[in-house]
Amino acid sequence: MRFPLHITTDMVKWQLKNKLQGRDRYPVVLMLEPLYTCNLACVGCTPERHMGDLKDRLSLQECLQAVDEAGAPVVSICGGEPTIYPELPELVREVIDRKRHIYLCTNGILLERFYQKSTPHKRISINVHLDGLRDTHDFVCARPGVFDKAIEMIKEGKKLGYSVCTNTTVYRETEIREIEEMMQLLTGLGVDGMMISPGYHYEKLAENHFMYRQEIHQKFERVLELSKQYKVSLTPLFLEFAAGKRDYPCTPWGNVTRTPFGWKGPCYLIGDKYFKTWDEFWGGVDWNYWEKREDHRCHNCFMHSGFEASVVRKLPESPKDMLRMAKWMMSA
Repeated sequence: MRFPLHITTDMVKWQLKNKLQGRDRYPVVLMLEPLYTCNLACVGCTPERHMGDLKDRLSLQECLQAVDEAGAPVVSICGGEPTIYPELPELVREVIDRKRHIYLCTNGILLERFYQKSTPHKRISINVHLDGLRDTHDFVCARPGVFDKAIEMIKEGKKLGYSVCTNTTVYRETEIREIEEMMQLLTGLGVDGMMISPGYHYEKLAENHFMYRQEIHQKFERVLELSKQYKVSLTPLFLEFAAGKRDYPCTPWGNVTRTPFGWKGPCYLIGDKYFKTWDEFWGGVDWNYWEKREDHRCHNCFMHSGFEASVVRKLPESPKDMLRMAKWMMSA
């Protein structure tokens, strides 16, 4: 199967529960950012995500409250660099006790410290940031040696018995040939999945490494083909969307984000406003507006955080798509 069985069954149970309660909108993933402190300043990262003070981090109780309020079966612990978060081992244990699945998103530099304080569990996947081979990845991370450390920690995680996956952002300069070589390398290391995301243009930056719509379509036509050979974690329907072969409305409420500033609205990337409470957030975002993708910052967006949930909620409209997804889920 593409994902551990418990993730699939938990997701189906969560969807049925919400449907029976008459909810059309509900989160499927909580993006939990306990801190905005990082040991890197990558070219694709916004300053607030790596320049925060450790003292301003969320408390353990605030993190767990967010897990309970969102209710989502999957929790992506990101940031910032979560292995810097002092309470991480306890946070992981508490989230697992709540029967959520965790993706621990990390650059790998301090991952060995987490390995020493934790134990493998079926409800945690180590998600290592890897934006290409050595030269490219170290350039993106603005530090030499990060690629080698990431590969070392992927090997160590597999040796210890963890589920290990990777997360790659495709930039304007990214050569898809190199992404294929990276996939070959990671397949040889036995990774359990590879997430490939388009870095899209949504704001003016001093150095623009991000892509516009047509650039994304061009690169992801090839990623779509590569997904038939390698363990790409993105659904084929989403990849067809990224390649410009189908269209979806956005589902900004599918991946809700809790940060040290509050609940981020409307979505994981665009922070128009931060809300102090869950109720203020859930009732304070104009979901109808953001679903339509009419804002200028949404025109080039093909992020899985906004559209994989759209794939799922639109499935019942097409029996053919439902069959394709079922076959994909059951494939190795």
